Amino acid sequence: MAVTASSERQVEALVASCAAPGDSIELFDSVSHRLRRMVPFDGAAWFATDPATTLATCPVRIENVEAGHCESYWDREFLVEDSLLFRDLARGSRGAGTLFAATDDHPARSARYREFLAPQGYGDELRAVFRLGNAIWGVLDLFRERGREPFSEHEVDLIAGIGPALAAALRARALTEPTPGAAPDIDGPGTALFDTAGALCSFDEQADHWFTELAGPGWDGDELPPQLAIVTAVLARAHAVAAGRDRGPTSARLRSASGRWLAVHASCLRTPGGRPGPVAVVVEPAKSAQVAPIIVEAYCLTPREQQITQAAARGLSNPEIAARLHLSTHTVRDHLKAVFGKVGVGSRGELVAKLFAEHYRPSLHAAGAPVTHVQY
Repeated sequence: MAVTASSERQVEALVASCAAPGDSIELFDSVSHRLRRMVPFDGAAWFATDPATTLATCPVRIENVEAGHCESYWDREFLVEDSLLFRDLARGSRGAGTLFAATDDHPARSARYREFLAPQGYGDELRAVFRLGNAIWGVLDLFRERGREPFSEHEVDLIAGIGPALAAALRARALTEPTPGAAPDIDGPGTALFDTAGALCSFDEQADHWFTELAGPGWDGDELPPQLAIVTAVLARAHAVAAGRDRGPTSARLRSASGRWLAVHASCLRTPGGRPGPVAVVVEPAKSAQVAPIIVEAYCLTPREQQITQAAARGLSNPEIAARLHLSTHTVRDHLKAVFGKVGVGSRGELVAKLFAEHYRPSLHAAGAPVTHVQY
């Protein structure tokens, strides 16, 4: 496909739209509609991710994926050795690729093709990660029906090219101030148990509260809704860690519809006899120390600036920071000045408040979560 002035203008318009105001679901909706005109696709899955773990969080946009396939999506990602896994794309320089190219035009070599794509009538898929530096802020999976031309190298390059703009847009939305409001009636951790096949067994009142905030009433059906992709992703990671396939963290952070930061943890249990037992999932309000790394990452602080910011947050003076990091006091002062400029503050007190308080105060609960499920 030749690059034309018209296609270049379309790409420029799409990149510009990423900086437009609106929440992350509006971002996915706008980019999806614009992208489909440049890279035709028949189905898609858009996920924001926790940049520290690359686990799916919110928002989620699912397009033309049949019921019954969402629940096993992340199980395959972590438990099945396959081509074009997101973790491999995250380590690669391009950050995007197609299943046809990864399998030398033999997609049936892929378990994901046999179990997910082919049963739904899809042929090729194009996957990408939205990366800034080493942080992955979102991932994308595009599907094209069998019988249509596979995705081209030009289309892969186009998707890879817009990845940083989408990553920057998702990162910026991580800094959106929560909606002010009263503290919720329930503020403690909730626990749910899932069997070894991933089916929900039981849950307490607090878990019902938090899952309702994320996915709305009726979330506890036969299959977890796409809004709870973070739960299925963390469950899959926990199974992978228990099986020795992965060593990554079995927890992730996300923002609910109310703007509150939540933490989701999963742990595979065992029976007294040593056999695999249920998986315990705990969801609770995130502690400021859990939220701060995402916020610090979102402000694009360098590793040295992060060290100095953390030390300043602990109350260390400039000479104390200099001695601890083997720097001059003048260098510490310059780094702090740069941090103040990036975060938009004028003092240490404002810096700590911005990083540890503004993005972590209680807010009103609102049913539903930032997610779209589209069939067309």
